[in-house]
Amino acid sequence: MIKSKGVYAGKVLVVGATGRTGQWVVKRLLHYGIAVRVFSRQADKAFTLFGGSVEIVTGRIQSSEDIALAVRGCDAVLSAIGSSSYSGESSPADVDRDGVKRLVDEAAKAGVRHFGLVSSLGVTRWYHPLNLFGAVLLKKWEAEEHLRQVFSSLALSFTIVRPGGLKNGEPLLHKLHVESGDRLWSGWINRSDVAELLVCSLWVEKAKNKTFEVINEREEVQSTLERCYDLLPE
Repeated sequence: MIKSKGVYAGKVLVVGATGRTGQWVVKRLLHYGIAVRVFSRQADKAFTLFGGSVEIVTGRIQSSEDIALAVRGCDAVLSAIGSSSYSGESSPADVDRDGVKRLVDEAAKAGVRHFGLVSSLGVTRWYHPLNLFGAVLLKKWEAEEHLRQVFSSLALSFTIVRPGGLKNGEPLLHKLHVESGDRLWSGWINRSDVAELLVCSLWVEKAKNKTFEVINEREEVQSTLERCYDLLPE
């Protein structure tokens, strides 16, 4: 990945950008002066949120053709998409699993070098109560596995962030606790910090090819979240 004078030099596609976490991903990318392209079903909503500060491509996560157009010319993809109903095009099967898989495949075909994904705490636990919602955690796990398979090579990289319960609030106001191996059972984290971790993964080498869980540890102002990646095993 390219980092020049503290700023990532590539163009980043944000998927799920109009959602509450995705909006923060866009905000933090723009904070660092990074070129952003947004992939959204609703161009008017995206323009209302971000104005002319981003490039907007309209399309559906169910369409490989739409995705292929969106990822063309991008160096990285950051995905914060999530299902919003039990069934249909917004279900966990259609969005959290098949939508992410489709996005991963088209990104790899287009020459995208890095893929960052927001997943969830507890994805390896089939007995988790959240799986009553269309087996959402199991679908996220299947998508994770596909991403790891496709982007685990010398030329490509991925970062999978598994946050606890998501809250609103400004970034860099908490010391974070990170683990690997899906050993955390509960906890909360600001959406803005999840976004910051994804954005940092663009240039932090220790973030490459890592899957980890993260929650708030305590209130404590941070200058950066990059050091969180130092706590992960090699």
